[in-house]
Amino acid sequence: MTTALLQTIDPGLPLPADAPLLLEARSREAQARLDSLTKPQGSLGRLEELARRLYALRGERPLRVAPAVMLTVAGDHGVAAQKVSPFPQDVTRQMVHNFLRGGAAVNALCAASGMDLYVVDAGCAGGPFAPHPLLLDRRLGDGTADMSRGPAMSRKTCLEGLRRGVTLARELAARGYRCLGLGEMGIANSTAGAALTCALLHLSPEAMAGPGAGADPAMVHHKATVLHQALTANAGLLDEGDAVDALAALGGFELTLMAGLLLGAAAERLPVLVDGFICTAACVAALRIAPEAAPAVFLSHASAEPGHARMTAALADLLPAPLLRLDMRLGEGTGGAVAYNLLRCAAAVFNDMATFDEAGVAEKLP
Repeated sequence: MTTALLQTIDPGLPLPADAPLLLEARSREAQARLDSLTKPQGSLGRLEELARRLYALRGERPLRVAPAVMLTVAGDHGVAAQKVSPFPQDVTRQMVHNFLRGGAAVNALCAASGMDLYVVDAGCAGGPFAPHPLLLDRRLGDGTADMSRGPAMSRKTCLEGLRRGVTLARELAARGYRCLGLGEMGIANSTAGAALTCALLHLSPEAMAGPGAGADPAMVHHKATVLHQALTANAGLLDEGDAVDALAALGGFELTLMAGLLLGAAAERLPVLVDGFICTAACVAALRIAPEAAPAVFLSHASAEPGHARMTAALADLLPAPLLRLDMRLGEGTGGAVAYNLLRCAAAVFNDMATFDEAGVAEKLP
């Protein structure tokens, strides 16, 4: 994606041109410290990988990943009219109220992990919510249009959503947050996520249609048919492979805002815990817009949604494998809330372990 377009989204994008060299130098510095700690080299496995990535991203010592905030971004989808979900569209709004009351899985897991939580209304049907301390209003509309009949939103609206996401990430960084989590809520958003990744990763609807919120095999088959319809209806916008056009045609307001959040967090050098299937679809779009944002991305878990493995395989040249495999597929940011504990542990290893010299412990013989 061109620098001009990125600067249209936000003048602070993309990442500095010297970022790859800086990341490489910091990664070597982190590895040298990890190898000096009182343990056999590499014996803490992926915790060492996480510590190395976190240090490379920010160059801070001590490493800090607290305070952290989970953003559960909600939006509605016109394609829900095609009966691609076993739940009615009203559930999006009902679940937002549940988040605000503290009754959802993401509330419980964020509390257990020590993460703050905000719910971001990117565009739920039914108009704005009443003000609430946990609610951030970044509405782009009253739900998207039906992508099976044409674009879900205009390119102008999509760019505005990306800007709002970037701006929100910058605001949270300015408030002192040192880690962001992305979660989502939106009936039919697994259909939007599947359509977007079909277009951007050249995957088939049959490969990407899955049960989502609990669709039976007949509904999954119907969902694949709707995905074909959406790709056909928007073929003119998808021919050039432009990620913003694809996001406008096939995405959702929450997907768009999450892509912007990821870009903004990367520019601020904040690690981003990306939840499952739908959040990873937003990540695919963000990395097609700016691949240099990849160092900020931490895939929190391998979703049980079948298409997620295909997404992560397609991103393997940019991103390490997901951190956890717990057969989760709820969304909301639940996987990110669990995986945050791993980032805290990685930082603790890097910050608090003694070196061989400090501990007076003999290193292994040459």
